[in-house]
Parts: sequence; structure tokens; C-alpha cells
Amino acid sequence: MEISTIFGHSAAGNATEKYNPLIMGILNLTPDSFYDGGHYLTQGAPMKRAEAILEAGGTIIDLGAVSTRPGAKEVDEATEWHRIAEPLQQIRRNFPAVLLSVDTWRASIAKKALDNGADIINDISGGMLDPEMIPFIATTHAAYVLMHMKGTPATMQNKIYYDDVTREVSDFLQQQATRLSESGFTQIILDPGFGFGKTTEHNYQLLQDLHRIKKTGYPVLVGISRKSMIHKVLKSTPEEALTGTIVLNTIALLLGADILRVHDVREAAESIKIIKMLPEMPFRKI
Repeated sequence: MEISTIFGHSAAGNATEKYNPLIMGILNLTPDSFYDGGHYLTQGAPMKRAEAILEAGGTIIDLGAVSTRPGAKEVDEATEWHRIAEPLQQIRRNFPAVLLSVDTWRASIAKKALDNGADIINDISGGMLDPEMIPFIATTHAAYVLMHMKGTPATMQNKIYYDDVTREVSDFLQQQATRLSESGFTQIILDPGFGFGKTTEHNYQLLQDLHRIKKTGYPVLVGISRKSMIHKVLKSTPEEALTGTIVLNTIALLLGADILRVHDVREAAESIKIIKMLPEMPFRKI
């Protein structure tokens, strides 16, 4: 699949365009991620996960080697690349047409990833944790997921405050997107960063206001899979948060999300099939 596929169907377009959201399946190569940390560290496990993502309807595989759960400790560059390199190369060899994303905030890792077959860089910091990221991305032909986060994973849930969370998140995303577009780089995907330096209330406000972020004209990625904004409300656990994830993904689709980043690919694919049966998407009227 070509990267242009992501940008050829964005729901930000007019009402005559076909709405065809994509699924980004999560492949955590970490021992400590909040939901499935350690599940895919054994020999052959990453390939099996990649196969499962594609068979269930995923179109993008997102490889991440550093946990970004609240309070997570930083992992050094050598360890991050060691975790990513072999699975990335192996998946690229076996699935030459799939879109591969690497979740990293380091420009050095981003460069190695692109040199080894990645198509997309998924940066949780939106270029704020490594000053070299934005200048580097601007020189590439990759796609770039530009996400909003306050602080770092270790500090982002401390003393959270916004005057207007949607306005401040939108302003940040637009500012960073402008930095890139002024260099001629336009393959930008925006991610509001659900759970990254936001309270539960902030997360739901951002979801309700998704149309305000979509007004930028860039595709919007929504990553809410099994997050605390679900299980805190339900007083459950990430393991018990599948139903809540399906509900919120469905709401995100009704509000025009272009990409769903998920652990549970089959359920997301089924939600998309049903939503696409609607004669007209509600977000077209916003």
C-alpha cells in the first residue's frame, strides 16, 4: 500500500468523498507497556502478531520499543533500536506492501527505521523531545504522525491544567504542522494524544471536539485503545476495556477519525464496516 492512500481519503474533505478510515495495529516490542507489554518479545512472536494484524483487517503496523504509559522510564537509544531492528526488517521482507510505522521520538531512530523499510514515523512528542526530529522529517518522503503530549511519559500526568484543552492541543498541532509545511513537507497526520498529559475529562472533551482538529485539513489519528479514559470510567482494567474501546472507536469514526490505532484489530475493522453503511457521516454536517 502506498503512503498516498492515507492522504487520498481524509474525512476532512467534502461530502462527496468516500470515507474509508484505516486501522493501525499496535505491535509493542516492550516488556512494560500498560496492556500487552512482554507479549511479543520471544522469537517469532512479532511476525505472528504482524500476520494477525493484517489478517484481521489492519493496513498499518505500528512498532514501538519504548513504553509510553504514564510514569514510564526512558529507554536508551541502543536498547530501543535493538528491540526494533530485527522485527522491522523481518516484517518488511515478508510483507513488502504493508505500511510500517515506527513509534519513536528520537530522530536517530527515525532515520534508522526509514533506512530499514519503515514508511511512517509516529512521534508521541510532536517534535518536542528531540529538536532534530522536525528538521529531519522535513527532508524525508515518510509520513509523520504528529502527536500532542505535555511533558514526558514520566511526568505528563503531574499537575495537568488547560484553560481550553481543545484549543491548546489544536494550536500546538497546527504550529508544528506549519513548521513542517513551510519546509514543503505535507504528509502529516495529527494525533490529539488521548491520555498523554490529559485528565479523563480532558480526553472526553477532545473526543467530542474532534471536528475542531479536523478543520486543519490533515488526517486525524485516534489512539484510545484500552486506555485509562475507558477503564477509569468503568472501574475496570485494561484487560476488561474491550467493550469501552469499541464504543469510543465508534464515536471517533462518527466524528470523522481517519485512522484508528488499536490493539484489537478485528473489532475495529467490524466497527468500520458497519459505520460505512450509513448513507451520510454525521461529521459531514458539523
